[in-house]
Amino acid sequence: MVVRLNNPLQPYQVFSEIFSPQLGRLSRTKDNCPTLPTKPMKNLRILTSLSVVLASCFWLQSCNKTPETTKGKLLLTGSSTVAPLASAIAKRYQAENPGVQILVQTGGSLKGIADARQGRADIGMASRSLKDSEKDLFAFTLAQDGISIVVHQDNPVKNLTKQQVIDIYTHKINNWRQVGGENAPIIVLNKGESHSTLKLFANFFQMNPKDIHADITIGDNEEAIKNVTVNPNAIAYVSIGAAEHDIIHGTPLKLLPMEGVTATIANVKKGTFPLSRPLNLVTNAPPTSLKKDFIDFARSQHVQDLVREQSFVPVSPSYTK
Repeated sequence: MVVRLNNPLQPYQVFSEIFSPQLGRLSRTKDNCPTLPTKPMKNLRILTSLSVVLASCFWLQSCNKTPETTKGKLLLTGSSTVAPLASAIAKRYQAENPGVQILVQTGGSLKGIADARQGRADIGMASRSLKDSEKDLFAFTLAQDGISIVVHQDNPVKNLTKQQVIDIYTHKINNWRQVGGENAPIIVLNKGESHSTLKLFANFFQMNPKDIHADITIGDNEEAIKNVTVNPNAIAYVSIGAAEHDIIHGTPLKLLPMEGVTATIANVKKGTFPLSRPLNLVTNAPPTSLKKDFIDFARSQHVQDLVREQSFVPVSPSYTK
């Protein structure tokens, strides 16, 4: 027998229709309360049948429910390194959840962390670990990335020592000829203060960011890469993932090794590249509802292909406080 349920009370109606004969045969007390039949085996069969049909009715009722549609809006702000990956993930999430709108804005990791903390954004994006002073926040790692020096592919320089990089960025070396290149001025590109890439780069090379002499101050990786591709004398430091992605697609760039280790995502994955970092989503409280659903989606196997397409290193989902 197939039972189709159309309203919440129908399980009870079905139960009544099927078992009214059996119930009718039950004896009653003087208070008109039914009592079980006196024959034990018959009583057991009736109870068993009652249990099976009641369970079936409730199962059919639960199967008849329509799943709730995910709806809402999310604003993500912060790291220009994380933003392209977050945008790609958001696009896929929205395709699977048409009732959701997700806006991704850049501005640097510092902005993303500040916006998340103060509630100006639902989720912050940061291309670094949280500091001790930020441990009130919650970080969720999407991928691993590295930072390295990038020059034009026609630049004959193949390697720079740590001291040469420091001298170039502090303007003690200002001509490519001084480091084995052509007789041409070095155009130094530097990140803006709100970008964590600047702080990580300066810390690694033991420089004070205020001591860096830049010819051009740039924002995101895309802007840095664009400047290097149109100026063969430029030098910049960028996300290895972003640079490797563009090189694969024909952009005339060259990543320089660091401390003798080739700047590749493969070496970041192996843990041999000296300057790597996590790419994080940040919230000001344990995420719930739509925020939690999106973050779980962004850290799932369902988007690992997007992480690889952006030339980042996928990581196993992990929760960090």
